[in-house]
Amino acid sequence: MQIGPILVDPPILLAPMAGVSNRAFRALARTQGATLCTTEMVNANALLHQSAKSYWMMELDPGETPVGIQIAGSDPDVMARAAQEAERHGADLVDINMGCPVPKVVKNGDGSALLTDEATAVAVVSAVVQAVNIPVTVKMRAGWDHDAITAPRLAQRFEEVGVKAVAIHARTRSDQYLRPANWDFIRQVKERVAIPVIGNGDVKEPEDALRMMEQTGADGVMIGRAAFGDPWIFQRVTRYLATGQQMSPPSATERALMGMRHLHRMVEIKGERVAVPEMRKQLAWYLKGTPGSAKYRRRCQQLTTQVDAETLVEEWLDHARDQELTWS
Repeated sequence: MQIGPILVDPPILLAPMAGVSNRAFRALARTQGATLCTTEMVNANALLHQSAKSYWMMELDPGETPVGIQIAGSDPDVMARAAQEAERHGADLVDINMGCPVPKVVKNGDGSALLTDEATAVAVVSAVVQAVNIPVTVKMRAGWDHDAITAPRLAQRFEEVGVKAVAIHARTRSDQYLRPANWDFIRQVKERVAIPVIGNGDVKEPEDALRMMEQTGADGVMIGRAAFGDPWIFQRVTRYLATGQQMSPPSATERALMGMRHLHRMVEIKGERVAVPEMRKQLAWYLKGTPGSAKYRRRCQQLTTQVDAETLVEEWLDHARDQELTWS
């Protein structure tokens, strides 16, 4: 799959996710086969007000490429300036968020709210495309609700003003994450545009990725929640698409080591005081798969120090080995 000058091969992408797709997790996902990763959503207004958090979210690892920086906003001028800042920070592409369903985002007309205002959405995209020298992509939901499936029309307009690819989360804003993804929305977009279309939503196993591509004609697959505590999903999908062969799921030892690696990288980047609370949910995702592991996941919520986190992971691994089971 080609996004402007960027070759994404195989076309298996990590979705931008708040609180998840930071530098530490992107690095893990990349080692497991995610060929294009995108940052967490960066608020354009906050960025232009010199928000330290926004600048931290745009930080990239040395040699991290290809990588996208995702920005969110609804003012064309502000978004254009934020895109230029992302380009200066080393982004290979700028992604525009039109999918976030969170109330505090949509109440400002940002995120998925842009799906209800075609003129503003196109103005934002056009301004960003003209402001930077790198490819611009858009990640969006299918529409605000099932009475207004606007993604096919919007994707066509975005292509006309220079967008190089679109990622379609096959749910509406009203669906949140409660309804199953409807991959037909991806097919509808694919039929309207010539640029690459990346499918997103309910790809949980390698077979899902193949079915999505076959049913919709999608050029690539973007994986989000299925990667929580399971960065190996990218490797399994890549292997399956290439050979039709299934890989064994990670063992308990592999899960524990990956959780430790993730923890150590987060502490290195953010410091123990910030990193350990942020890792609570992440570690809980890794510590799954054996009878009785729920009590270890609950203990994750009280972690405050790196030593406590390491001890908990080691105790879970001892428990898992006693069960003589691997995660499935």
